[in-house]
Amino acid sequence: MASSILGISAYYHDSAAALLHDGDLVAAAQEERFTRKKHDPGFPRHAVEYCLQEAGLSLGDVDQIVFYDKPLVKFERLLETYLSYAPNGLRSFVAAMPIWLKEKLYLKSTLKKEFSAIGNCKADALPQLMFAEHHQSHAASAFFFSPYESAAVLCLDGVGEWATTSAWRGAGSSLEPLWEVDFPHSLGLLYSAFTYFTGFRVNSGEYKLMGLAPYGEPKYVDTILEHLLDLKDDGTFRLDMSYFNYCTGLTMTNDKFAGLFGGPARKSETAIAQREMDLAASIQVVTEEVVMRLARTLHTETGEDNLCLAGGVALNCVSNGKLIRNGPFRNIWVQPAAGDAGGAAGAAAIVWYEHNGGERKVNGTDLMRGSYLGPHYGPDEIRRQLDASNAVYEEMDDVRLMPHLARLLEQENVVGWFQGRMEFGPRALGGRSIIGTPKSEKMQTTMNLKIKYRESFRPFAPSVLEERVQDFFVHEGESPYMLVVAPIREELRIDLTDDQQQLFGIDKLKQKRSELPAITHVDYSARVQTVSAQTNPRYHALLKAFDELTGCAVLVNTSFNVRGEPIVCTPEDAYRCFMRTEMDYLVIENFILEKPKQPHLERDDSWKDEFELD
Repeated sequence: MASSILGISAYYHDSAAALLHDGDLVAAAQEERFTRKKHDPGFPRHAVEYCLQEAGLSLGDVDQIVFYDKPLVKFERLLETYLSYAPNGLRSFVAAMPIWLKEKLYLKSTLKKEFSAIGNCKADALPQLMFAEHHQSHAASAFFFSPYESAAVLCLDGVGEWATTSAWRGAGSSLEPLWEVDFPHSLGLLYSAFTYFTGFRVNSGEYKLMGLAPYGEPKYVDTILEHLLDLKDDGTFRLDMSYFNYCTGLTMTNDKFAGLFGGPARKSETAIAQREMDLAASIQVVTEEVVMRLARTLHTETGEDNLCLAGGVALNCVSNGKLIRNGPFRNIWVQPAAGDAGGAAGAAAIVWYEHNGGERKVNGTDLMRGSYLGPHYGPDEIRRQLDASNAVYEEMDDVRLMPHLARLLEQENVVGWFQGRMEFGPRALGGRSIIGTPKSEKMQTTMNLKIKYRESFRPFAPSVLEERVQDFFVHEGESPYMLVVAPIREELRIDLTDDQQQLFGIDKLKQKRSELPAITHVDYSARVQTVSAQTNPRYHALLKAFDELTGCAVLVNTSFNVRGEPIVCTPEDAYRCFMRTEMDYLVIENFILEKPKQPHLERDDSWKDEFELD
């Protein structure tokens, strides 16, 4: 008998819904894409409705609904933490309690009310409502969708109910917990503390800290290991909580932490100094060391050849790259929606395999469908949305479009590229992307300052034909989800002069380092996405056309949004973003739009107030 399971994550950040039908992940999306509110934590009503629509189901056709964590256990942790630190933390306690007492503590009732509204039915007519544990949901999202029959599983994040780090062993249709590190000792929260201290936003700015690291020197590593982090040989650790404020206050760090690093936290949007770069480099080195030690321990304990990763820390693609090149495991797979959004898919998988006894079929490829799990739009709907915006467009079949686009890209035009299903997870993977030539020396600056309106230091990722990845990068195999950083091949690098090598900080950015300057980071690395003809045939065809024209099988790929905005979802979103930026062309499926031909709009930057800076 057919079985449909709806998983949801909500009420913290990155709310999402995912739908499994007979064990197949048929749809998944984050709520932020529909509401246009980045990291939207609210009930994922739009995402749920989309998943049902995509599967051709009503809520009444769903067998089970499962939530990705256990709020009562989380509330217990909150209370125990406040009691442990009392009377400190009263302000934080007073701030947290109203939302808990109003919504989170009675989550079952809240969820039933929300789903009753979607299904237009009474609560007693709803599908069975179930709850999984937070790290169990992460582990399930990592293992059950991986290409492996058996694997070790490592989950690292800020905190779930209690666990901040957990180890598991997956085999067939089962997932066995091995051990965990509990709150307040958390690698994710340690990294977030440095995110906060360097002036970026917690839960959204961690990737900026990672991007800043190569500009600095890791001069604070010993300070971190001596004062903040007691790291054991097996990778387990404890934090000295006297330096942190997240248990009792409304900030991540305190004056003692500031004293350790020579002054107060950087204020958001102020100039980034060498100290921030050195702090970023240092916490990155420490993170990599913790992950490497944990991986070695897990490998020794399980004897597994395969490792699956999930949790927010698994989005640290520099650490992932080091683990692949230097770690003990033969194969590594990272869940592309590694953060809380992916917990929705993981929770549904727990019910399918462990509760319903579903059979797991492993055939050597992962089950995430390239992460293309969101909405897609046919020509009639695209035409309707473009006409509603008075857009001027031309329709072109792929035979004409691909070589035409290749020429436009070679001429250093920046193109908004919208096709197929929207990606699930934080990365744009050729479904909702902004693309350009990697051969241009000015492309990184142009995209950062004129398209994305964001900090100049932030690197861009390359998309490369899967079959040609080794021609450009020191990397074997696939990397479809842009979750691994790999070095640029030596023969493509450009040696710096002695004077250039003496440069510090952001001054390093302006030096041409390789024949692909737009995607080469200051340490000769790049965050690689391999593109397969199987999972994304049209993006693959575009890369092939660009390769045939230029001999370069690589394009710059960044997410289709401006800073602080979620990735675009609809053709209307795409056109709006196109008109607000200095993008040259917009391609939506087989519709191509040229900026000068659009109705003249006065430049109005008031939209920048619409999105909070990330």
